[in-house]
Amino acid sequence: MIITVDVISDVICPWCYIGKRRLEKAITALDGKHEVRVHWLPFQLNPDMPREGVSRKEYRIKKFGSWERSQELDAKLIAVGEIEGIHFAFDRMERTPNTLDAHRLIWLADQNRCQDAIMEALFRGYFSKGQNISNRQILIDVVAEAGLERRQAESLMNSDDGIEAIKEAERLSRRYGAGGVPFFIINNEITLSGAQPPETFLNAFRMAAVS
Repeated sequence: MIITVDVISDVICPWCYIGKRRLEKAITALDGKHEVRVHWLPFQLNPDMPREGVSRKEYRIKKFGSWERSQELDAKLIAVGEIEGIHFAFDRMERTPNTLDAHRLIWLADQNRCQDAIMEALFRGYFSKGQNISNRQILIDVVAEAGLERRQAESLMNSDDGIEAIKEAERLSRRYGAGGVPFFIINNEITLSGAQPPETFLNAFRMAAVS
């Protein structure tokens, strides 16, 4: 049986990266009993973010009240990430980026059947390498290395392609009541909010298989 998983996410959300790892563990645990097709949908945590992004330190102080509080939260995420095989290098991250162009490239990757590889590269680039994924040249380099044709990526940056897909995903999020990310829609009917443990995904897969 084919099980579809639509994942509403943003590439600057650490819990989305953790959710990706936990989903992957659940799919592996199925041991081929079902084919799981994962599709990534855009969600902008900061839709009004300036195109070039902002200083991460300033952004986090404004959001959490102090840099010390931000660092406390980062430390907790680092610990969770290590369990999931993710190295969060928050100390290397200088800017909180605008993710519009990243989502447009993820949309393009879906057309070229390399979406998961592009998602992984963007997550790793931002969270582990501290790359500024607001910068279009950096974005193009990241996705080209991950398997997206460079000329296609460059062409996208000079067009409005992918914008309508982002708007459609916003409408879908509202329809399913996705107030935050990650948000998972399984077979268009079962929803899970947050970076759930693999066992929760497996239970949802079992429900989907018998419905």
